[in-house]
Amino acid sequence: MHKLGIVRVLLIGTGGREHALALAFAQDPSVDELICAPGNPGMGAIAKLRNVVADDPAAVCELAVDTRADLVVVGPEAPLVAGVADALRDQGIACFGPSAAAARIEGSKDYAKDVMRAAGVATAASVTCHSQAEAEAALDRFGPPHVVKDDGLAAGKGVIVTSDREAALAHVAAVLSGNDDRAVVVEEFLEGPEASLFVIADGDDAVPLLPAQDFKRVANNDEGPNTGGMGAYAPLPWVDEDFVDTVMESVARPTLAELRRRGTPFNGVLYCGLAVTRQGPKVIEFNCRFGDPETQAVLALLETPLAGLLHAAATHELGNVEPLRWRPGCAVNVVVASQGYPAAPVTGQRIHGADLDGVLHAGTTLAADGSLRASGGRVLNCVAAGETLAKARENAYKLVSNITLEGCHYRDDIAADAAGRPDDAS
Repeated sequence: MHKLGIVRVLLIGTGGREHALALAFAQDPSVDELICAPGNPGMGAIAKLRNVVADDPAAVCELAVDTRADLVVVGPEAPLVAGVADALRDQGIACFGPSAAAARIEGSKDYAKDVMRAAGVATAASVTCHSQAEAEAALDRFGPPHVVKDDGLAAGKGVIVTSDREAALAHVAAVLSGNDDRAVVVEEFLEGPEASLFVIADGDDAVPLLPAQDFKRVANNDEGPNTGGMGAYAPLPWVDEDFVDTVMESVARPTLAELRRRGTPFNGVLYCGLAVTRQGPKVIEFNCRFGDPETQAVLALLETPLAGLLHAAATHELGNVEPLRWRPGCAVNVVVASQGYPAAPVTGQRIHGADLDGVLHAGTTLAADGSLRASGGRVLNCVAAGETLAKARENAYKLVSNITLEGCHYRDDIAADAAGRPDDAS
């Protein structure tokens, strides 16, 4: 394995994904000190918390220097698009996360389509629209179900998939209103189950993690509006044995090669969001960071020390990394959301049960009286492993049953179909 010459890790972010990363770092024997910024109360139990404006490159650099960080890991996409990784590297600080130029693969859907066309990567046919009229013509061209995406960052909620043309047009209007620079990408609907594959890249080499699946819709049976993700599981029992190899050779490596050809080599996580169609995997979207909530399930199964892996990527030494080791079995993550999420989350409610092993904080804060309160839409992640997917589901929903949060809601069908059992675990 890559020999890790670091002792201090600075992790940027506040959510459930970052809590999962923090747990993995805390369990890594090579990490002597873990600083999370801004972090959350759950992360505060295993790391030092420091306040920082995460998408301010100068502020993050100042904190990295002040804490003498040997490795900085940037969790969310916004700081990456803002150039935080560039600023850190300019200071000679090892950073896991792509440059602002490479992060455009997520920051602009139109740019991602251009990269895929040049790389010969299979994806949905699309039209980038800057006006309502252009969008109407594109909707008519592709027909229902309609897929409309905000070209820019939207925290996982900038996409609508609907057979209702008026709803699609309303989304177009919402995205385009008030900003002449905004655009929407209208594309054909890809038929097939979705899968996520995270690829660790150092600009030259690449290493895949386990494939996972997340659940974007707010309600059971994939009903209701899109969210940032209501749950996930890994690995995927329904994909072919060569699925990961196929995605690496037909999607990840060509994309990374094209980014390198453009002078923007990608160092970080290339998140491949895929539709597994009858013609093979096709790209729905790329992200420039670990996915949330899939990361929580994937890392629950990773046995290889995470800090060494990410440090190898940050220092262009992935070629020296031994094959990743994985714990046997499966893992499931169930998201507990606040009342009103995703449209109008209610915050401030008191939370009980969040101190159990496997409960990760995603949107929590400590009140003046020391009580734990909801501070966001997705409040907690209940993550559990098991020898089988059915057992992992059972264990995850046991954690959910111990959570008390007024008005909260969650899906009770996470991984149910893949586990081959009825929705009876809640």
